[in-house]
Amino acid sequence: MSTANDTKSMVAVFLLTGIPEHEDVHIWIAIPLCFIYAILIMGNTGILFIIKTDPSLHEPMYIFLSMLAITDLGLSITTMPTTLGVFLFHSREISLNACFAQLFFIHSLSYIESSVLLSMAFDRFIAIRDPLRYTSILTAPRMAKMGQVFVLRGVALAFPYPFLLKRYRYCRANVLSHSYCVHNEVMKLACADITVNNIYGLFIMLSTVGLDSLLILLSYVMIFKMVMSVTSHAECVRALNTCVSHLCAVLLFYTPMIGLSMIHRFGNSSSHWLQILLGFIYLLVPPLMNPIVYSVKSKNLRMRIIKLFVK
Repeated sequence: MSTANDTKSMVAVFLLTGIPEHEDVHIWIAIPLCFIYAILIMGNTGILFIIKTDPSLHEPMYIFLSMLAITDLGLSITTMPTTLGVFLFHSREISLNACFAQLFFIHSLSYIESSVLLSMAFDRFIAIRDPLRYTSILTAPRMAKMGQVFVLRGVALAFPYPFLLKRYRYCRANVLSHSYCVHNEVMKLACADITVNNIYGLFIMLSTVGLDSLLILLSYVMIFKMVMSVTSHAECVRALNTCVSHLCAVLLFYTPMIGLSMIHRFGNSSSHWLQILLGFIYLLVPPLMNPIVYSVKSKNLRMRIIKLFVK
């Protein structure tokens, strides 16, 4: 088996990393991590349960929210085994195939979540622009087809990653800087020209995250223009208040994701700690905060949660 400094043979495993040079406190970091994973799993499954069992919440906004909750759960479950394995049991080794499979699921689910956030911006635009035809435009069959397109898009775009990485020999240091695998980092460990991976990864980032975030920005420009044309100040505030939860979800998702991608591509050794921090924020904060934000801001959802606990 290859070690971290083996430069003669192909490595058999990658070594995941928690907090470098602080392995003695990993067990103490694992306690809040377990707590966070428990909260985000209960929060997202709770959202799904309430939306499914309450017919009054079978509206486009809440159906899109359930799609977001499913995606967040998928991202959390994908990274939870390796992250907790590193911090709880100091289990750092991950085989190449397991690493490639994990990064495929992480990237495909990230692209799916980006599509869901874009559709939620479209949902808010339709609800404000044409409220009387809102439910007739966003019908259940139409949203089901949109969900299928999101899944196909995410899977198709991330599908080449494992095969592009499998072509290479990995004979450099096999230590990753996260407790999970991502394409931008794994490809740098290859002993070959990674130009194809670099170009493809950048193209996918621009055509998914870049394009989706641009369309979300455009939709909110149009929303603000419509809202500003409303004469009543109360109606203006009420319309904008329905967008707050989605704006929070967009910022929580895109900010660390874009920052982490830029650091992987253009960062240096001085940005290592920022890279680790953004890595945890990217995969833990959005699934944790999205249920909380929507539960606080959505009166209907909040009342159903209170009613459930009161019962």
